[in-house]
Amino acid sequence: MFEILEHTILETIKLIPFLFITYIIMEYIENKTNNKTRETIKKSGKFGPLIGGIVGIFPQCGFSVSATNLYAARVISMGTLIAVYLSTSDEMLPIFISKPIQPSLIGKILLIKLVIAIVCGFIVDFIFRAINKENNNKEEIANICEHEHCHCHEDGVFKSSIKHTLNITIYILITTLIINIIIQLIGEEAIEGFLTNNLILGPIISSLVALVPNCAASAIITNLYVENVINGACLISGLLTGAGVGLVVLFRVNKNIKENIKIISIVYLVGVISGIVLQSLHLM
Repeated sequence: MFEILEHTILETIKLIPFLFITYIIMEYIENKTNNKTRETIKKSGKFGPLIGGIVGIFPQCGFSVSATNLYAARVISMGTLIAVYLSTSDEMLPIFISKPIQPSLIGKILLIKLVIAIVCGFIVDFIFRAINKENNNKEEIANICEHEHCHCHEDGVFKSSIKHTLNITIYILITTLIINIIIQLIGEEAIEGFLTNNLILGPIISSLVALVPNCAASAIITNLYVENVINGACLISGLLTGAGVGLVVLFRVNKNIKENIKIISIVYLVGVISGIVLQSLHLM
């Protein structure tokens, strides 16, 4: 139990710098910019999925957490958020680097994930803008502040950012601890056995397992690939849906539950379909 708590605390501490910087940006936008400037930021976000996909490819779940907060504040689009979720790989890259994996293979996997993330991000933005849903969303930074009871206008940017960071850090710590305990009770070997015994449904199962908002999911899937238990298509499926702690934060900061379920459903479907296509075409 102590090891689980220690691991949870260490993983949560790593997120604090990302959270604090994100809230500084959000508070600055809320307090220092006018409506015209905010609209300019949103319009420039048409390239968001490209930037989100590239940023997300770095092995840090902190980016998915930051993107989630920015989306809840409507600073970035849904397509940008999904691009970050799809490109994020959590533990994949560090594990690959520590194993005798060819750099060309690592590059191929990252490139496939990046392309899928960017393309899907642009498609999502195009669809939601076409049906005039996302453009009707108003600025939500003030609503986040009201939800957290932080009195931002009274406390100033720096102090308010600290309050937001502490609130969400405590939430992540408690939620991650619960998930880690559940994984410990189930056992990583049981999860590996579940994947191994369902190879025919590989992409479907891998994508589902990786939705668990914990770095253990991506680590398990990556290790199974390294050990030749699952193929590359199943690996890609799992890595696409493994958005880490960002999925937990989404339900904390974005009050629209139906929208959250829609986002997760899109991510899951992209993971499954991508895996099936790659497997059918023998590309991985």
